Amino acid sequence: MRRMLSVVVALAVTLALAAPVGAQPDTTAKIKETGVLTIGTRTGSPPFAYINKDNQWVGFSIDLVEQLVKPAVEKEVGRTIKIEKKESTPPTRIPLLSSNAVDLIAGTMTDTPQRREVVDFSLTFFYTGAQFLVKKGSPIKGVNDIAGKRIASQQGSTNAKIIREKYPQAQLREFPDQPAAFQALIQGQVDAYTNDGIQLAGLKAKSPNPGDWEVVGDFYSEEPYGMAMRKGDVKFKAAVDAGLRNGFESGKYFEIYDKWFGAKGELPYPMTPTVKAYLLKHSGK
Repeated sequence: MRRMLSVVVALAVTLALAAPVGAQPDTTAKIKETGVLTIGTRTGSPPFAYINKDNQWVGFSIDLVEQLVKPAVEKEVGRTIKIEKKESTPPTRIPLLSSNAVDLIAGTMTDTPQRREVVDFSLTFFYTGAQFLVKKGSPIKGVNDIAGKRIASQQGSTNAKIIREKYPQAQLREFPDQPAAFQALIQGQVDAYTNDGIQLAGLKAKSPNPGDWEVVGDFYSEEPYGMAMRKGDVKFKAAVDAGLRNGFESGKYFEIYDKWFGAKGELPYPMTPTVKAYLLKHSGK
């Protein structure tokens, strides 16, 4: 028994030496070696990230990476890099980061204290809140009308968590992605679909019959979007933040915003003075 215990202790020491406790990720070193920054993003979340009619992967979040983050990372690693994209959804995005399958989540991920326990977030790049998408004329006008109603949400979303914990009288039904949730609403399987207001507005605008749907209710949550990365990756986070901060300071961020959300954008959604002040405050300006 004593000999066996000695063997176990020796094995434990060997394993500890092989995988040092507290080792920090170094995404910049990985990117410098490969020349590739891999992002996890969405395929059906217009106008943040989606596949357009020409089968191109486009969107506001992708433009922010391409035009703001990429140059800052290139400056950090001292070489030209390319962006590779992989699909991520609320249930898969943190596992994709943890497994090193992607380096950065650039989509519609809300920065929350709970998520900060396992990942780090960039500066906030968008601010919205949760609402409901319903068929025009629905009796649901906001969160106070959902008792007994069938409410669709995306698996792993902050909206689902809030409904489950604060409004248990609703019948929450979770779906793997936005298209599946919207299809359930179209087919009458649910009474409303809840998500961040801006995403619902985008879904309505891109639907075959936008006039059939309404986005209703005041925000029942705060949803500051950030780009997520592996926790403790100090150099990489500094580079991502530097790119976004430079975009705010130079005005490039607001040009990209106007492209997607301005009067002639994919989804008109004017930035209010309150939201602009929030973004600038959180960028350090």
